[in-house]
Amino acid sequence: MQINPNVAIIEALPGVGGDEAKLWMKELLLSYLRFAQRRQYKFSYLEENIIKIVGGGAFNTFKNETGVHRVQRIPSTERRGRIHTSTAVIVVLPQIIQSNTRINQNELEWQFFRSGGKGGQNVNKVSTAVRLTHKPSGIVVTASRERYQEANRRIAMDLLLSKLYQLEEEKRKGMMFSFVKNVGTGERAEKIRTYNFPQNRLTDHRIGKSFHNLEQIIEEGRWEKVLRI
Repeated sequence: MQINPNVAIIEALPGVGGDEAKLWMKELLLSYLRFAQRRQYKFSYLEENIIKIVGGGAFNTFKNETGVHRVQRIPSTERRGRIHTSTAVIVVLPQIIQSNTRINQNELEWQFFRSGGKGGQNVNKVSTAVRLTHKPSGIVVTASRERYQEANRRIAMDLLLSKLYQLEEEKRKGMMFSFVKNVGTGERAEKIRTYNFPQNRLTDHRIGKSFHNLEQIIEEGRWEKVLRI
């Protein structure tokens, strides 16, 4: 497969930790967007939890973010001041320019439904949203933000090709679990990083290095040193 090195598709999913995990997932995506803005990259939302970032070398910039991101902090709803631990799963996918993978149309299951949320009368009255299932792998993707079904179909197909690429990469690396097939488990033990807010510290467990400006990284999108740019 040939990929576009200037496009990164970032999907965020909640891991363990309930509502706090969902909040953390959204915060990470927003932080990546702030970083993209600072670098004058273009970006758009493909889904509520999937963003597309376009700019020079974007995929190489973000590709190592795939994994479980563990956060330790006191939630705003915590009355006793206890530190909670939760996780978010980040999956960074490439945009496929040319694919050698031949997809049998009989292996695809298309479902169409009405998109919820904002968007006017058209969104709610017409089944523009798409859910696409690749039967052999079990991968499911959805696309619902565009007003027309055909546009959502294209996005869904692009996402599927990207996830099939990621699945092959995981097999090549001999990984025991898949971030695109079963999204890992989001367990704390799988973490690639720990974000400890009480100590204002980010630790990358893969390189054994800590950074002590966590709040600035997350709130202002200052990822340069962490991403080693």
